[in-house]
Amino acid sequence: MPAINEDKFRIALSADFLRSDGSPSYPMFDLSPLHQDERIKLEFIPPVNGEMIAESMREFDALILLSAKFSRQSIDPGGRLSLVARFGVGYDAVDVDACTENGIGLAITPEGVRRPVAVSIITLMLALTGKLMVKDQLTRQGAAGFAKRSEHMGVGLVGKTLGSLGVGNIGAELFRLATPFDLKFIAHDPFLTETKAQKLNVELVSLEELFMRSDILSINCPLTEYTRHVVNAERLSLMKPTAYLINTARGPVVDQTALTKALQAQQIAGAGLDVLEVEPPPLDDPILQLDNVVLTPHALCWTDQCFAGIGASDVQAILAVMQGQVPLGLVNREVIENLSWQKKLANYRLRFGVNA
Repeated sequence: MPAINEDKFRIALSADFLRSDGSPSYPMFDLSPLHQDERIKLEFIPPVNGEMIAESMREFDALILLSAKFSRQSIDPGGRLSLVARFGVGYDAVDVDACTENGIGLAITPEGVRRPVAVSIITLMLALTGKLMVKDQLTRQGAAGFAKRSEHMGVGLVGKTLGSLGVGNIGAELFRLATPFDLKFIAHDPFLTETKAQKLNVELVSLEELFMRSDILSINCPLTEYTRHVVNAERLSLMKPTAYLINTARGPVVDQTALTKALQAQQIAGAGLDVLEVEPPPLDDPILQLDNVVLTPHALCWTDQCFAGIGASDVQAILAVMQGQVPLGLVNREVIENLSWQKKLANYRLRFGVNA
């Protein structure tokens, strides 16, 4: 444990927040509330082979993590680290169990991405059903393309069924934003209560029924041992030939080989993918050759407002822990019962709390 008389709350940021010239990768990430606090010291720490290492983490109280991995080997059991604040909501690169065992909280930023990712899903839904990419190409062909317009009729949304695999903050926001389109809403989420589903006007269904009934199926679940390849060949075969699959969550939730085969065989109408199993994809990946898929590089929700919101959420989480409080967006809530975590927060309350 750190000594009570330690005078600074030390925060590490993974060095991928900096460009090669030392300028910030994301200038909209406002670190001024941390820079302006004289009790705080910030430092950018480079990962080694894409992973944060224990030796460099030993003297820090908190870490703001962009894309580097944080594994069990990143943790010094005798260190003072109390919080890993992920810049975003995905945490498949973080060993959550190791964090909990060592009294380290993991915070994500659901409020920062809730609206931007939901807007991304709507964007892909409209692009797919409106045949946006095809019509862009037709326009560039001049008269020959215009002559083919009637061959690429779009699909109206009124009365169609929008399904969500998992709901959470993003899925809930998706249903709220999609309400004006007069769609029917269904979802499969074992953690969503019937009361909340009713408030969203969502019908809860089985996993198989979700695939069978959805005209547009959006993936909104985290990547876990259970959800890896939950979208597989068997479940894709349940979908309507007119249905569209949208994935803005994590690539490995979908068996991409099975999806590629389904798209090649026109087993489903198309897909909108902001995430892939391998990122970036190899240039010979067959999914890159298909014209019934819209692809974006895991960045469709990247806007100035999105990153400003994510950054603000991380800053709030850091300041909460610094004052000895449980932060919003805490993933591993089991850590609250961990004696080491409790001691760290008690220490921070003495040093930096409102009455310090």
